[in-house]
This record gives sequence, C-alpha cells and structure tokens, in this order.
Amino acid sequence: MAKYKVDITGINTNEIKVLSNEEITNLFEKYRKGDLQAKDELVYGNLKLVLSILQKFNNTKHNMDDLFQVGVMGLIKAIENFDTSLGLRLSTYAVPLIIGEIKRFIRDNTSIRVSRSVKDLAYKIIRFQDEYLSVNGVMPDNLTISQAFNIDEYEISYALDSLKDPMSISAPIFNDGGDTIYLADQIADLKDVNTDKDMYISLRKALQKIKDREKEILISRFIVGKTQMEIASTMGISQAQVSRIEKSAIENVRKLIK
Repeated sequence: MAKYKVDITGINTNEIKVLSNEEITNLFEKYRKGDLQAKDELVYGNLKLVLSILQKFNNTKHNMDDLFQVGVMGLIKAIENFDTSLGLRLSTYAVPLIIGEIKRFIRDNTSIRVSRSVKDLAYKIIRFQDEYLSVNGVMPDNLTISQAFNIDEYEISYALDSLKDPMSISAPIFNDGGDTIYLADQIADLKDVNTDKDMYISLRKALQKIKDREKEILISRFIVGKTQMEIASTMGISQAQVSRIEKSAIENVRKLIK
C-alpha cells in the first residue's frame, strides 16, 4: 500500500491524530460556544481524511501540496457549516465538499481556459449518457444527444473535449528501451518552407556532408513535413530507428554549421 501514500511537504502524516466520534462531538460543542481552539483541533484531527481523498488525484500533473491546501479549505468549510443535529458523521458531510474544492481547483487551473458554460454542458451530456445507458442498455448516439439538448452534433464533441487535460508536445509517448519518442515527433511540420531562406541555405551546405539516410530523414521531416511514422513506413524501418537517425543527423548538422 506504500505506493498509494501521499507525501505532503512539512507534514509527518504518521503524527497526525485521528479523532474519535466522541471527541469530534465534544469539540463541536466547544466550537459552537466560540472556542476557536476547538475548531483548529477539528481541522487537524481530520487531515487524514483529506489525505485519503488526495490518493484519487495522486497520478495527476498537479502539485500535491497545492491540492492538499485546497482540500483543507474544503474541510474547513465543512466544519464551519456542519450541523451536528442531523445525526451525520463529519466525514460523510465533508468528503463531497473536499472533493468539490479539489476538482474546482483543477478545473480552474488548467493551462487552457474553457468557458464554464461549455464544461457545464459536458457534464450534462455525461449525466444524460449514463441515464440513457441505464434505461436503454446502450449509449446514445450523437443525434439523440443533440436532439435532447437542442444543439448541433459538433457541439457535443467540443463540449466533451473541454474536459480533457492538454498534453505537452514534449510528452513521451513510446520508449523501446533506449530511444524515447515524443508527441512532437508524431506531428507533421507544415510551416511555410520559404519563411527562413537563409536558414535553409546554411542547412543545405551541411546536408551535403552528412550520410544519405540522415539527409533523407531531415529533408522529409523538416522540409517536406512528414511525421516519423510516415518516414518509417516509406523507408521500411521502425519509428524508433527513424528517431535515432534523426537525432544523430541533427547533431552532425549542428557540428558542421558551427
């Protein structure tokens, strides 16, 4: 279970006290009478609840220290608004609030801003899909969804895509044990080849001095605009080999230009 442990900077989780239900009840009685120290004890005594929730977000790209602070804010809101007369456990009331605060933070701090209305539509579509599947046993097609929400079909894909995290073009997508292939390697270079003629003149001189296969790959990648996968298919070799040759060719050209 150690791999699921959430590490928070400056906090020894082994030393965090866990309150019993009786202790929580007594502290709430003191807090309702104005004892702010009791509130602090309630917060500290329920930090492991926040940590347990963070395990669900441990594989995200967000800083766990930040998510912990946000989760604690959700816990504080739960404590401030908790009604002991309802007969609920604090954890039962607090968990949805903590998760909500964390998800709101993640949603509002993505690197690409998307309209709140678009994301709201996406959540409604997902809820509709779940309900439709439950009743009919199959997922609704786009036409059914578009009619249900009175929207065009392209808006469905646009809305659902708004919930996806953006990916860096430097993200690794394959590794054969030695040569890592990145997302950028899969994207064709479609820029205007006439945008920097001086650069191509310098490169052309260097290209005459490297191996034919290296030259072929560099021209295909950066002048024609092919992906490594397309080049690999044409040359009858693996994409990993193309990546390896490309890197070697770039290094050789860099040395020649210097």
